[in-house]
Amino acid sequence: MEHISKYLTPEIKLSCYDDKFFKSEVVFDQHMLIWFISGETKIVQSETTCTFKTGDIFLIPRNKPSTIINYPKDGLPHKTVVMSLTSKILHEFYSKVNINVKAISIPGIRSYSDHPLLRSCLASLIPYFEIEGVFPDHIAMLKITEAISILRTIDPGIDGVLANFEDPHKVELVSFMEKNYMFNMPLEKFGYLTGRSLTSFKRDFKKAFDTTPQKWLTQKRLELAHYELAEKKRKPAEICYEIGFENLSHFSYAFKKHFGYAPTSVM
Repeated sequence: MEHISKYLTPEIKLSCYDDKFFKSEVVFDQHMLIWFISGETKIVQSETTCTFKTGDIFLIPRNKPSTIINYPKDGLPHKTVVMSLTSKILHEFYSKVNINVKAISIPGIRSYSDHPLLRSCLASLIPYFEIEGVFPDHIAMLKITEAISILRTIDPGIDGVLANFEDPHKVELVSFMEKNYMFNMPLEKFGYLTGRSLTSFKRDFKKAFDTTPQKWLTQKRLELAHYELAEKKRKPAEICYEIGFENLSHFSYAFKKHFGYAPTSVM
């Protein structure tokens, strides 16, 4: 897989994938503002699945489990400008803004289509990637501040997302796991997102489900796979990456071991 990332600063990069596709399960520690230059991305979250393509601009909030599948399209690579809105930068920005808003604790993706103000801001970064040497931090900060200001202008609810600096609170475990089992995350990350240490997470999980997280997660993912194959008539290659498996061969092996027949037999 050919993957090239050019960084202006740690917060701003130009990302390019040339291969057939690239898939990852992520929980971003910071909010990610993304502008699509070419290609296509499918983002699977617990409540919804979104597809983005050339020209789209969207914000992926932090601490939200996601499966991201990137594709080239129309002979062009998957190419994006990515701006990380870090807690440090946002703390500094909002320290100068007098607001009183209710925090949105678990926000979804916020889409801004091809908004001209955001497009102009992010497109203006492209020539900077050709500059040799160290890019001036103060200029990068001006562009990030501009992007935040534009978001606040075009999205009345964005302060409830960007100005929320709290870590995840302890949540009801069963409900969270039923919504997020398809994301292939380390158990430590499941624990963090439910407001628990790894030890507390395993202990509470055993009480709630009377089994280990690994066994329960595999079974739930395979049950979902069977439903997608039998009821929705989808192909194994279409679903295996969306339900938490590393690759098609791993999925096929686990499916046959659990059900006694290959996933292709369900179709």
